[in-house]
Amino acid sequence: MQDKKSPRSLFESSIYGLANVSAVAVTFLSVPLVYDYTINWISSFAATHYGDTAAGFASFGWFITCALFIFFLTRASLSTGLMIGGLALATRFL
Repeated sequence: MQDKKSPRSLFESSIYGLANVSAVAVTFLSVPLVYDYTINWISSFAATHYGDTAAGFASFGWFITCALFIFFLTRASLSTGLMIGGLALATRFL
């Protein structure tokens, strides 16, 4: 027996796919800006409180943290916005 996907699940998977691809693009473009803007404060904070050796680890950890935070925030925002927008269009025209 063949399992057919409903149009709603096809619509949802398309939204999640578009949100993922867009989140990757936004993350790629915005992480260097956020990282460059905040790294001096993070490095000095880590060096002051944890020693000079921790500044290097903090820099790497902060880069990963910025990338993950921006990616997941963007993906959640876009998928929610696209879902609400798609449902608003569907209710308007149906």
